[in-house]
Amino acid sequence: MKNKIRLGMVGGGKDAFIGAVHRMAARMDDKYEFVAGCLSSTPKKAKISANEINLDLNRSYPDFKTMAEEEAKREDGIEVVSIVTPNHMHSKPAIAFLEQGIHVICDKPMTATMDEAYNLYNAVKKNDLHFLITHNYSGYPLVRELKSLVQNGELGNIRSVRGSYLQGWLGLKEEDTGNNKQAEWRTDPKRSGAAGGVGDIGSHTLHLIEFITGIKLQSVAADLSTFVKGRKLDDDASIFLRMENGVKGSISVSQIAVGEENNLSISIYGEKASLKWNQENPNQAEFNKVGHHKQILTRASFTPSKGSFANVRIPPGHPEGYIEAFAQLYSDFADLIRNKNGSKDIRKILPNEDDGLHIMKFINSCVYSSNNNSKWINLDTI
Repeated sequence: MKNKIRLGMVGGGKDAFIGAVHRMAARMDDKYEFVAGCLSSTPKKAKISANEINLDLNRSYPDFKTMAEEEAKREDGIEVVSIVTPNHMHSKPAIAFLEQGIHVICDKPMTATMDEAYNLYNAVKKNDLHFLITHNYSGYPLVRELKSLVQNGELGNIRSVRGSYLQGWLGLKEEDTGNNKQAEWRTDPKRSGAAGGVGDIGSHTLHLIEFITGIKLQSVAADLSTFVKGRKLDDDASIFLRMENGVKGSISVSQIAVGEENNLSISIYGEKASLKWNQENPNQAEFNKVGHHKQILTRASFTPSKGSFANVRIPPGHPEGYIEAFAQLYSDFADLIRNKNGSKDIRKILPNEDDGLHIMKFINSCVYSSNNNSKWINLDTI
């Protein structure tokens, strides 16, 4: 592809998980060229990381501020930066690049604190640049088609929603083993923020419910638990939802559900039909219409609805998964930056600063509710 978008990255160096995922996603549709990075907050480690992935060492920077300033001076400087650091290091780097006229892709959740979220939100609006939050599950072709089914009225009025995200990887105190970097920062309130599991995977669950239904959350009543002794943040949660249009629902989140891997499931119940989807089998979904036999939708069993952007890359029987869904967000964001045909419609479905701020309100509302005997909290009060 000619005129590839020049991409930089903050974070994602040696021993990181999500940085490599972002780089693979950016490469998949050949719309980006990865040219610069500040891959670690430790300059020595940043250089080692750059060398390992064959990044030009002249464009491996010791800190994000230097990177933003130097890349902005170059004629061939980056056009987009991916922020793939722990949550507490999302806001300042993102703002630094926005102020230099550089678009931002940011891992979720948007920030660690509400103050940081508002600062970043205002910076995006002030600089009038594109901003993407990587809620990657919304990139699955079948998920996008389910969204179209709801929009086209196939379910009738939505009545209730159910979401659960169950993992077992934190069933023991992994953060104390000294060899699990992900556990260390995700359970640390200084780096993760006010919530643990709710911020990490509850954020994905809410976004997916809202993405498919087009209906926004208004208030929550939450019960957050910390089952592993000595852990500082929640590792399990039960959350009741009150949404627009009188829709009710619930979200169950756990990272101590021993035996579970990455069991994210969504159920949408309307007056005429229901939909069920599970991330561990993302190429199939259930579509149940009143008075009809259960219908199994597969990635290849439908012609994508106009405007769904349910893009399919490979033939039937060849599953598309996590990396492809991530890549779809990168691909769509590239088209948005290049103002390709349909980019205005693409903007409507990509998770942006509005979604990021809204989900930060959800996370902090859950924490506040749980700390106050699970009373109902309106997101607008946060």
